[in-house]
Amino acid sequence: MLAELREDNSLDRWIDQVRSLRGCTAPIHLAGERCRVDASTGEILSTYSTEENEPRGALLVRCKNRRVSVCASCSEEYRADAYQLIKAGITGGSKGVPSSVGVHPRVFVTLTAPSFGPVHRGPGKDGTTQPCHPRRSGLSCTKYHRSDDPLIGQPLDPESYDYVQHVLWQAHSGELWRRFIIHLRHHLASAAGLTRTEFAQRVRVSYAKVAEFQARGVVHFHAVIRLDGARGPSSWPLPPVWASLDMLIAAVHSAVRATSLEVTVGDECHRLAWGEQYDVRPIGEFGPEHGALSDTAVAGYIAKYATKAAEEAGGLDRRLTDITHLDPEQVRPHVARLIETCWRLGNRHVYPELEYLNLRKWAHMLGFRGHFLTKSRSYSTTLGALRQARADYSAGYPWDPETWTPTRQDDQDDESTLVLSDWRYLGQGFTPGELALVCVITGRSPTTKEAHDKEAHDEVFP
Repeated sequence: MLAELREDNSLDRWIDQVRSLRGCTAPIHLAGERCRVDASTGEILSTYSTEENEPRGALLVRCKNRRVSVCASCSEEYRADAYQLIKAGITGGSKGVPSSVGVHPRVFVTLTAPSFGPVHRGPGKDGTTQPCHPRRSGLSCTKYHRSDDPLIGQPLDPESYDYVQHVLWQAHSGELWRRFIIHLRHHLASAAGLTRTEFAQRVRVSYAKVAEFQARGVVHFHAVIRLDGARGPSSWPLPPVWASLDMLIAAVHSAVRATSLEVTVGDECHRLAWGEQYDVRPIGEFGPEHGALSDTAVAGYIAKYATKAAEEAGGLDRRLTDITHLDPEQVRPHVARLIETCWRLGNRHVYPELEYLNLRKWAHMLGFRGHFLTKSRSYSTTLGALRQARADYSAGYPWDPETWTPTRQDDQDDESTLVLSDWRYLGQGFTPGELALVCVITGRSPTTKEAHDKEAHDEVFP
């Protein structure tokens, strides 16, 4: 590779590309061209081609993967964006969200899955070790597991563990959340003595949530839920006085208990619902006697889990195309059973009623099909707006912090200029040799995930 770059004197340009990646170790390789044309006259103002301007005819761009196991640099950027998005919706005063949301009723909610069978437990939330299962529980394990013990999250008796129920709950967790939000609105309306239509004309429920994988291989949700006026987070009108924090907390409790759905598989009917262990805590100045959380702590906690996925539970970070490609030594036995259950239930010839779940596609995610970070439309800004702001800042556009928009000076030129582009995907990542050189250029060491072996690279660049 170095010899090729030295022959055509393009090594310096390749090094510039690597530095522009800002630490990304799984860049996308693109080939193509771009042309700026005067829309009124048809005159070509400028042209750019990777074939003529880039080493080996490829442009390197950041992968923008949110998974920390794939790219630490891009996932950190995603985590920072998630933090800004969540915090803007809690405190306001930035990103186009008025500061008045800081006095709206807000709660931090954690919703978990039910038990599908007893599993090995680790240390408590305070870090102190505790017996896996007390002797009085009648279960077999009474050991003290350290936080790094691979047994944590694994079933005590895999044969009695309900893997089918586990996968079905995981695949429908997004639908459970949707139904929970519907029930929450209905219960708030009932508590206010209003019809659903009347309530919607006075109060809007806004939220942002993130999914986190537990050690047992099932997700639970952390969410910020906020009550706004009818127009969302705008300064006016504010939520009615009767839309209180206590009303919101009580409605969350009742909505959790009321949410469920039934799924039929063959001759069996499975009822899916939230687990008994869930938590509702106020945010900010409301209810300090109930253990209110600070806005910064909540935003940081949620953003931390936005960059993680099934690999945190010992799963895979890549999609499976064939169950025979699953290496039993690569995953824990419990995770392997979950993946195999997804593959079995995903057979549309045997289980046509589950075809809509597309379980084989999501087997590497242990059946979870949803987005890890989602929000209601009016909660705060969007990830797209944050990325555009970063791009405009890099391009040198002046910025208006009040309206959270760029104040471009060349709007007239943009309207009279037509940009024609054609890009093609070539591959992704670095060869082992390139990665070693990248580490020298950037001064950082590759992680295990970043150090792709030669065989994996040849599959991308045959």
